[in-house]
Amino acid sequence: MRPASLMIFGAGFGTRMRPLTDDRPKPLIEVASRPLIDHALALAPDAGIRRIAVNAHYRADQLAAHLADRPGLTVLRETDALLDTGGGLRNALPVLGEGPVFTLNSDAVWTGPNPLCTLTNAWDPAQMDGLLLLIPPGHATGHSGKGDFLIGPYGRLRRGPGAIYSGAGILKTDGLAEIPERIFSLNRLWDGMLSKGRLYGILHSGGWCDVGHPGGIAEAEALLAGQGDA
Repeated sequence: MRPASLMIFGAGFGTRMRPLTDDRPKPLIEVASRPLIDHALALAPDAGIRRIAVNAHYRADQLAAHLADRPGLTVLRETDALLDTGGGLRNALPVLGEGPVFTLNSDAVWTGPNPLCTLTNAWDPAQMDGLLLLIPPGHATGHSGKGDFLIGPYGRLRRGPGAIYSGAGILKTDGLAEIPERIFSLNRLWDGMLSKGRLYGILHSGGWCDVGHPGGIAEAEALLAGQGDA
């Protein structure tokens, strides 16, 4: 089944982005005169997405106001607690509907092929419970970590320093019902898929910048300008 729903994560506090997030949520930080959330939403039309859920917690009213009246988009306010990525996705299932869903972090910018279309073209639900879009080591702008996954035969993943998780993926959501906690990371869902050998990865062939701190804004703008998108 081809995914038709998208979960965008926008509820975090943006601690590393301070002081810019002192008065606004991180998804409203501008890169190339455009809020980060708008960069994320621009990827949706070409991927055939019909339903979008965006979770919000820190300064949720600002994010909801920015996204008001957008067809097919629902803002889910996590009012009493920040549910983390896994809890946020499970909370959004009534909006997203049945079947696999796209997931996307809101704090990155992309160049090259549309990441959601790349995922769609590689998605094989017969073999996969999850497919993550990864960045080759040395090609990640604004990211200094050692990497998250090693890619094995046919794209099957295992944990280890190597390719960097980009924040984009396709996930079957059935396994969320097996997690008892209300607040949890998507890592819990991924671990179940890894244990069954059903978490796969594919490399993004374009540019990617993690905009997680103030310095990442200039890096992201330079990346976009280099492709003529700024």
